[in-house]
Amino acid sequence: MSAVSEVVRVRVPPRSWRSEVRAVKIVWQRELIRFKSDRMRIVTSLIQPLLFLFVLGSGLQQLSAASTGGVDLKTFMYPGILCIAVMFTAMFSAASIVWDREFGFLREMMVAPVRRSSIVIGKCLGGATVASFQGVILIALAGAVHVPYDPLLILGIFGLQLILAFSITAFGVMVAARIKQMQSFMGVMQMIVTPMFFISGAFYPVANLPAWLNFLNRIDPLTYAVDPMRRLVFNHLDMSEEARRTLDPGVTWFGWRVPSLLEVAVVLVLGLAMLGIAILEFNSTE
Repeated sequence: MSAVSEVVRVRVPPRSWRSEVRAVKIVWQRELIRFKSDRMRIVTSLIQPLLFLFVLGSGLQQLSAASTGGVDLKTFMYPGILCIAVMFTAMFSAASIVWDREFGFLREMMVAPVRRSSIVIGKCLGGATVASFQGVILIALAGAVHVPYDPLLILGIFGLQLILAFSITAFGVMVAARIKQMQSFMGVMQMIVTPMFFISGAFYPVANLPAWLNFLNRIDPLTYAVDPMRRLVFNHLDMSEEARRTLDPGVTWFGWRVPSLLEVAVVLVLGLAMLGIAILEFNSTE
């Protein structure tokens, strides 16, 4: 007598906006849990920005004292370091996609009964949240570089960091969508990220640059995050007008100084565009 196995029915719930929001929330929460459990990552991602800020800033202060109008070089570098710290952390968050692909977890997410766009959006929001929380550590160090703890300043810095973190994570996810090995991803990121923060003006004013460097500076997306961050910080400092003109000349387009809101809009629009490309890449990935 042959045994008859019972058929188990599997019911896949229909897609709805609630299921998509839940998928975004789950991916977002996973990024936070991963960040919380990896304390070594929190420490290592802060080492390079802190070295730039305190070691490089302190070491070059004597050489630059005459040209900064009495402003501490660490104070001048602080806005750029805020952006750099967020950028590194956001890139590490995007790199987790490559890890998920190597270990098979990404395939499990891709076959889930939700749109792939929800997975990408959750990943970008999670990376932005993690990078912004990491930035809070540097915000707490503002007093060490003579930047006041003004509530409006702190909120403004955090908001700018959040927008930058979202855009950088979207960029990283866009790149990671087609890369299958972590070594390849880190090589590509090193090739792109290092020039970005050196060209952005994080360590020097962006006026009177050589023509080739001026061109590269204006097409560097990170420039449009560093400049409004610096302007926001300098607006809360007691400094001479001469020092302000020297250290914060602003980004110009054909002689016109770009307003801070437009710069922030540039960063946000680029982030949304790269998010859209990342979604298309994931939808076309088998």
